[in-house]
Amino acid sequence: MKKIFGHIWAVWGIIWFTVSLIPYLPLIIITRFFAEPTKSNIFYQISRWWMYLFLYGVGCPIRIKGKGENYVVTANHNAFMDVPITSPFIPGTNKTIAKKDFMKIPVFNLVYERGSVLIDRKSEASRRKGYEDMKAVLAKGWHMCIYPEGTRNKTNEPLQPFKDGAFRLAIETNKAVIPALLFNTKKAQPHYPSFTFYPTIIEMHFLEPIATQGHDATSLKNAVWQVMHDYYIANA
Repeated sequence: MKKIFGHIWAVWGIIWFTVSLIPYLPLIIITRFFAEPTKSNIFYQISRWWMYLFLYGVGCPIRIKGKGENYVVTANHNAFMDVPITSPFIPGTNKTIAKKDFMKIPVFNLVYERGSVLIDRKSEASRRKGYEDMKAVLAKGWHMCIYPEGTRNKTNEPLQPFKDGAFRLAIETNKAVIPALLFNTKKAQPHYPSFTFYPTIIEMHFLEPIATQGHDATSLKNAVWQVMHDYYIANA
């Protein structure tokens, strides 16, 4: 019965994800006519309102713990829903690193593009441009959110090994890293059985910032991984 319910709720989740976006879509389109930083500041508020509506509609209210400003935000990655959730609930205007592949999804691509630094992983030129775009985001005083695991964690471990990019970015821009832990998105949207969804309270915890001083990219990566790993174990 639980599996059947999960499949039914997944269908409802897709329907509600689309329907809940409709009231905000005209506002998102209108933001195209504003200049930066007004455009991104307004979009941030709209996406926050939308995600509150969506999450309550699917029985997954979110609780936020901690906050900060102008950081490289490193978040764990367990489910597809992490990306649309993370950006609206980071306290302050931000961009999220995202795969260009998702631009193929109709309607959602209008939102996805606005809140993201898009990268085609198969293109070296795209990766280089994306890295410079992320520097530009931080230079504007916004947060840059990165999933240092690189892909969804389908293992039973709290975290996968981290890649270097987020930490090289932090070192080169002299921006502290603020670790962010998402809890229960894997329960709401499990990998197995596929295409299931369940009402679950989602939590997002922002930990203390970790400064770049005294670190190179590797030591910063290891320090952030350890802090996030230990916190996840203690609070899961």
